[in-house]
Amino acid sequence: MTREGLVTETFVLLADSLVADFDVIDLLTVLSDRCVELDLADSVGVLLVDSNNKLRVMAASTEQIRLLELFQLQNEEGPCLESFQTGKLVSHTDLLHATDRWPLFATESVDAGYKSVYALPLRLRNAVIGAMNLFRVESRVLPEADINLAQAFADVATIAVLQNQGARVAQSL
Repeated sequence: MTREGLVTETFVLLADSLVADFDVIDLLTVLSDRCVELDLADSVGVLLVDSNNKLRVMAASTEQIRLLELFQLQNEEGPCLESFQTGKLVSHTDLLHATDRWPLFATESVDAGYKSVYALPLRLRNAVIGAMNLFRVESRVLPEADINLAQAFADVATIAVLQNQGARVAQSL
C-alpha cells in the first residue's frame, strides 16, 4: 500500500471509532503502530490520563518502549510529561545532549538505542488527555509535514477517546 493509502486508511480507522463502540487501548495501539509504519518514528509510546489525573502507559509499539515510558513516569521527567503539562510539542533531536533537561530519561533512552524524541499532546482545544512519544534511532529533525501528520492522528484519537468517555458517563447516568 502507498504511504498516501496508509494515511487515508489510518484516518478512516480513527474516525470509525467515533461512530462505533471500541476499545481505547486498541485505538491507541493502532495509532502507535501506524506512526511506525509511516516512518514517523522508529518506536512509539502513548500515555493517557486516568480518572485520578495520573498518566498511564496505554500503548507502545514495543515492550522496550513500554518500559521506557514507565521509567519516564516513575522518574517524573521526560518529553511526554512536558507535552502533557504544556499541551505543546516537545522535542529533542540529540538525546546525547539532553541530560541537562532530562538526566535520567535521556540516559535511559540513549542506552535503549534512541537518539531523538518528539512528544505530541493528545489534545482537544485546551483539554490535554495525554501525550505520544515518537522515538527515533537517528539524530535528525522530523519534517514539519510528518510532525503535523502525527499531531493530526493524535487529535483524532483524542476526539474518539473523549467521545467514548462521554458516552460511558451518559450511559451510567
